[in-house]
Amino acid sequence: MSTVATVPGMPPVIDPSNLYSEATAGKLNVIVTGDLPRVYVPNLQSNDVYVIDPMTMKVVDRFRVGVNPQHVVPSWDLRTLWVANNAENRTDGSLTPVDPKTGKPGRAIPVDDPYNMYFSPDGKSAIVVAEALKRLDFRDPQTMQLQYSLPTPQCGGINHADFSIDGRYAIFTCEFQGGLVKIDLVERKVLGYIRLSKGGMPQDIRISPDGKLFYVADMMADGVFVVDGAAFKEIDFINTGKGTHGLYPSRDGRKLYVTNRGSNKIHGPPRGKGSVSVVDFATHKVDVTWPVPGGGSPDMGNVSADGKVLWLSGRYDDVVYAFDTTSGEVTKIKVGKEPHGLAVWPQPGRYSLGHTGNMR
Repeated sequence: MSTVATVPGMPPVIDPSNLYSEATAGKLNVIVTGDLPRVYVPNLQSNDVYVIDPMTMKVVDRFRVGVNPQHVVPSWDLRTLWVANNAENRTDGSLTPVDPKTGKPGRAIPVDDPYNMYFSPDGKSAIVVAEALKRLDFRDPQTMQLQYSLPTPQCGGINHADFSIDGRYAIFTCEFQGGLVKIDLVERKVLGYIRLSKGGMPQDIRISPDGKLFYVADMMADGVFVVDGAAFKEIDFINTGKGTHGLYPSRDGRKLYVTNRGSNKIHGPPRGKGSVSVVDFATHKVDVTWPVPGGGSPDMGNVSADGKVLWLSGRYDDVVYAFDTTSGEVTKIKVGKEPHGLAVWPQPGRYSLGHTGNMR
C-alpha cells in the first residue's frame, strides 16, 4: 500500500513510483464491462459528435449536441461521457451526457461556459473550467448543480489541468497569460501564479509517473516546459515541434506522446507541419518524432485501452488520426468540422480525473 497521504475519500495510490500503474493495458474497471468500444469526436464548428468504431476505423454514428463542443469527458465514476459545449461568446453553454453502454446522448444540462471539465480526486465535485470567465465552477458530479466557484483573475484562458499524486492540489494552464495557476483543493483557494520563461500559450499539462514533475505543452514555445510541482518552479524545457499542444502518457507510464499541431496560430491552416513526438519521462529526451504524411494538425485525444493506437483529432484538417504507437504509421478518418478533444472509450483505470480521459 502507498505511503502517500491522500485527501480523505480519494482512492489510495497503489504504486507511488507510477501513478499511472492502474491505467495500464488490461486493467479495465468492472464498471465499464459492456461499454461500447468507440472513439467520440466533438466537432467544434459543426456542433456534433462523430462516433468511430476503432475496430473498423469507420464512422458508425453521429449526433447533434450543444454549441461549440470542445471535449468529451469521462466522468469520475466511469458511467457517463460528458460533451462540454461551451458556446463561445454566447450564454447558452451546456453539458451533454452520453451513455457509454449505448453510445447515445441524453438531455443537455445548461452550464456556464464549460470549455473543459475535470473531477476532484475524491470524486465529490465536477470542476467546470469556465475559460472566458476566468473561473472554476465546482459542481455536483451527477446533477451539475453549482457547489461553489473559485475565481482565477490572473489566469486568462484557464483551460487544462492535472492533479498532484495526493490529490491536494491541481495546476491549471493560463493560455492567454503564458503561465500557470496552482489551486489548493483542500482549502479551496489559489496558491499562486507563475509565468513560464518563454511561454506564450501553454496548453495541456500532465504529471510525471512519480508525481513530482508537471509537463506543460506550449504552442508558441514549440515544446514542453517541465515544472517542479511542490516548488511550483520551472526547471527544464524540451523542444518537440511546431505548435505543441496535447500530452498523453503511454499505457506503461514510460513515455509521453506530445502532439505538435503544426502551427502557432489559434486558427491554423490545414496540412501544417503536424507531428507527434515521443518523450521519455526518465530522460526528458525525444525518442522519435512521427510526422503526419502530407501535413496535418494533431491536437487532442488519447491512447487506446491496449496502448497500441494513439487517437488524435486533426483540428484544422477535419479528420481523426490513428497513430500506430509501434511504427508511427498513420490512418486518417474523415469527421466533422474542426474536431477537438476526442475521447477513446473504454480506458483502463479506477477513476477518471476528466479532460479526455486522465485516468488513475
